[in-house]
Amino acid sequence: MALIAAVQLSCSSDLDRNWETAEGLIRRAAGYGASLIATPEATDYLGPHSQKMAIAEPLDGPRGQRYANLARELGVTLLIGSVAEPHDDQRTYNTSVLFGPDGARLARYRKMHLFDVDLAAVGGVTFKESQRTAAGEDVIVAETPMGRLGMSICFDLRFGALYRAMVDQGATILAVPSAFTMMTGKDHWHALLRARAIENQCWVIAPGQCGEHDDKGLRHSYGHSLIVDPWGRVVAECGDAPGVAIAEMDPTLLPRIRERMPMAANRRL
Repeated sequence: MALIAAVQLSCSSDLDRNWETAEGLIRRAAGYGASLIATPEATDYLGPHSQKMAIAEPLDGPRGQRYANLARELGVTLLIGSVAEPHDDQRTYNTSVLFGPDGARLARYRKMHLFDVDLAAVGGVTFKESQRTAAGEDVIVAETPMGRLGMSICFDLRFGALYRAMVDQGATILAVPSAFTMMTGKDHWHALLRARAIENQCWVIAPGQCGEHDDKGLRHSYGHSLIVDPWGRVVAECGDAPGVAIAEMDPTLLPRIRERMPMAANRRL
């Protein structure tokens, strides 16, 4: 049995505070015995979108090295849900970074589907992520000690074909670090995550942001970080505050489910 953990944060534009909170909760998860620990989208910064260029740094910069050193010290596989990675003089990438227990960077995923929405008429936000963020292009599945992990970020969750492509590359765990809004989260978060687990017969680990952030009331994140098993059952969940959701990952469950209900063999499209 392996323990996996989803860390829930309430980040801001204060980089030092974000690091201290994330570090503390990652250490807590490792203290519980988790061998795979994941943090949410925007782990390093969640504030005014216009300021992301100023705080973006290469993945091997000082903040990235702190995460690598922490993974090595704790001997865990550590997924930093996303950070701001420089792209050009106008935009950053929204990039998820996976570190191995030795601190080596195992994989990098740049968010493919950007959050360009207008939900003001139904009480939600109007947001155009593509104004300041460049879209990634590659489907990324990385080998970890717990299995092959497919990487995605937040709005990607609504595009099921991405997860099918991950499973075609052997994914057994799907990571969905997020900062889901309150308005969409209350109606769609659980349904979408359980659907991705059920249709792909994978474990899903979905660490999220929670609460209000210091971007003039633009965003209020839903929280409720989840771990979902390959049968679609929620096996761990956070509430509305920072914390850790932790669950046992039975290595025999996924192959049993795939054997008894052979979705891949029955697929026609």
